[in-house]
Amino acid sequence: MHKFFGVSLLAMALFQSTSARADDGATVASEAEDTIIVTGTREASRTQFESVAPVDVLSKELVSSSVSGDLNDRMAQLLPSFNVQRLPAADGQAFVRPATLRGLSADHTLVLVNGHRYHRSALLGSRGAQAPDLASIPNLSIGQVEVLRDGASAQYGSDAIAGVINIILDETPGMHFVSQFSEYYEGDGTEYLVGARGGIALDDRGFLSFSGEWNDQAATSRTRQRPDAIAFQAANPTLAVPNPVQRWGQPDITSIKGAANLRYELAPEAEIHALIVAQNGEGLTDFNWRNPATTGSVFNPSTAFPGFSFKTIYPTGFTPRFGTQYEDLHLSAGMGGALSDNFTYDLAASFGKSTIDYFLKESLNASLGPNSPTSFYLGQLQQRELTFNADFVYRLDVGSAEPVNVAIGAEHRKETYRVGLGDPASYAIGPGAATGLAPNSNGFPGFGPLQAGEFDQTSKAAYLDLEWKPAEVLTIGAAGRYEDYASFGDNFTYKVGARLEPVRGFALRSSMSTGFRAPTPGQLNATNVSQGLDTRTLQIFNTGRLSPSDPLAIALGASPLRPEKSNTKTVGIAWQPGGGLGLTVDLYQIKVRDRFGESATFAVPAAFPNPNRFTSVRYYTNDFSTRTRGMDFVLSYNAALGAGRVNATAAYNYNQTKVTSGTTAAIANATQLRIFQERLPRHNATATLGYSLGPVDFVTRGRFYGPWTDVSGNATGEIFQRFGSMTLFDASISVRMAEHFTVKVGAENLLNTFPDEATNQAARGLIYSRNAPYDTDGGQYYVRLDVRF
Repeated sequence: MHKFFGVSLLAMALFQSTSARADDGATVASEAEDTIIVTGTREASRTQFESVAPVDVLSKELVSSSVSGDLNDRMAQLLPSFNVQRLPAADGQAFVRPATLRGLSADHTLVLVNGHRYHRSALLGSRGAQAPDLASIPNLSIGQVEVLRDGASAQYGSDAIAGVINIILDETPGMHFVSQFSEYYEGDGTEYLVGARGGIALDDRGFLSFSGEWNDQAATSRTRQRPDAIAFQAANPTLAVPNPVQRWGQPDITSIKGAANLRYELAPEAEIHALIVAQNGEGLTDFNWRNPATTGSVFNPSTAFPGFSFKTIYPTGFTPRFGTQYEDLHLSAGMGGALSDNFTYDLAASFGKSTIDYFLKESLNASLGPNSPTSFYLGQLQQRELTFNADFVYRLDVGSAEPVNVAIGAEHRKETYRVGLGDPASYAIGPGAATGLAPNSNGFPGFGPLQAGEFDQTSKAAYLDLEWKPAEVLTIGAAGRYEDYASFGDNFTYKVGARLEPVRGFALRSSMSTGFRAPTPGQLNATNVSQGLDTRTLQIFNTGRLSPSDPLAIALGASPLRPEKSNTKTVGIAWQPGGGLGLTVDLYQIKVRDRFGESATFAVPAAFPNPNRFTSVRYYTNDFSTRTRGMDFVLSYNAALGAGRVNATAAYNYNQTKVTSGTTAAIANATQLRIFQERLPRHNATATLGYSLGPVDFVTRGRFYGPWTDVSGNATGEIFQRFGSMTLFDASISVRMAEHFTVKVGAENLLNTFPDEATNQAARGLIYSRNAPYDTDGGQYYVRLDVRF
């Protein structure tokens, strides 16, 4: 049916007449350097070319040029300094995927929506990073994405170490409907996307826009049958062992997203604004197969349950299915306006909430024997944020080329993190534990009483941001921000920058700043505990990660978490010679100290006070430092060529991170040090060539990823594998039919290119590394119909 669906869309469109309006992102005739930006500056008329710091501007056409329904994937294809990984079978990270800018932590990038802070996800990911989930924002709602590639904590506050992503919602009038079908060449990963967006002008006083998207993505599988499953089938020919017994690939995901945006002028000095962004979805992925012949902690006979065996329930073993149900809600409202020609203000409040529920299917709690359920509710994670902002801008006329732009403001923010209990059976230690059967839900223990709780943190901030153009050739800026956090005290950051344009169209720019990232309530307080039963003493014991403020963690060396702090320097050029050509080159260095990570795992000495019977623990800590150096190169060309118009861009990023000091588990041995420094490619590039000829748009794109290193663990230690470079090509053709219809047909990874196989992980049936910084599922084709009124 899905193939008929795609052909039908194409056939329907081909019967329409053509028009000359271009709408593909790679062929829109615009000068990006002349785009007014609002990120990295509070000067209302600053363009991208005039910015003191490098800012990438992604139009809504560019954002919609990718097949993926996930904004992370779309940005990763367009920005070489932005990386995102798939991470199949990686617990919650299979659904909330960590995205990084300039190779730093996921929560080193601040995300804004319409200039206001967007809430974090409830998931604590790799090394405890807690970042917003960009996938929660509907793509159709986006009017423009601005990416500030520079430290900006002095302007925006915590998290803006690597940069700032500002998602600006679309305000254009009219209706837009989209229907898209895609599938991988392998015949799986079928994805349907249906969406609509409307914009209404409210006379000449404002607008109202709304959008909604439904996305259904089937799982992929790039898997071979596990060798031990082949051996088990040979030894048990009467059983039908699934082939493969577990799936490595993208999860099943279904989501609904929506957004609404309002702006209305009550009076010249009072304009109200409001927005809502919401998401609801669910997903399912596989864990590792449990082999009946080798998983004694489940399938061994137990005197606690005479005559019972889990082989009667799972004769061919079992593969736990890990699932999630998630919701995001973000609300913002406020009022602003101009009290005079020189004085503007904005007062706003926002509330954000991320809720994640986990469940487990096709599993068991072996220690409960025949009383064990096979499905479990594992518990809930929730992040809530309430923020109040007051911002004022005054243009002080001092008789220079431009007035001094004086911006001042204040912020109050409260973050709350909650961990909710799972089913009692998901963390229970049943009678079978005394005979060696594993307690807890198998695959992912539920959240028990030791983990459940609610924790909060408040902060207050004030800032001053100055920007001045004393002469036509010179722009200078300076900002300072003071913040006070209830959990660790105060912090001050600053930023200075300058831009010199000695020749019209050619500019030098440079900035220097300090930054910080405050630990979140989840990082400060959340624990991760698994329970067991000592088969000798028959005593319950606990292992896991404790809060750094836990007395036992303190006794083992934990200290209160401190903010991560940074020093950033950038220098670059911007060249706009005319004729549609533009070039920017920026060099940067980011030093981050007190970086966040997990400690080593400590065995608990018998003499320590230990009422909860922990045998081994670890905790979050921040005592290592890094230095990141790199270069961004962006070349663009947009001009008439023959009967049509060409739009070409080429972007390259070099990024190298080195650990410069520290003692945590993340860098304490050569293995972890190498992974930390080589886990992402140092070289990334993307190039797009588009040509618009009347009603037809052609687009080709190449994506290059440099070599990177992965590691696999086994009983004898860690095994490294170095993966070579990877080049992927995409292509599409769009045809406008009549006034309202556009049909687009294309393919991503057109040549069906696959990376090197992950030879060290073959025993688990995995073919390609799950840590790859690119899609490893092969080529994907798609057809898309857009209808606009």
